[in-house]
Amino acid sequence: MSKAKKRVFSVVKAVKQNARDRVGPVPPERVIPDPKQKAAAKPKHKKTLADLLSGGSEGDEG
Repeated sequence: MSKAKKRVFSVVKAVKQNARDRVGPVPPERVIPDPKQKAAAKPKHKKTLADLLSGGSEGDEG
């Protein structure tokens, strides 16, 4: 078996570990909703007054 590699001290890792001990773990990432996707779910045009008065059908008549 080969000899185990000697660990080199890393200042960056030591500072990060110290911060985790004091503050706590990093919170999980939050997904920000995409405004374009939200706009695509809405109908492009509002129903006109004539459409509302003509009946209760929700789909297009085309």
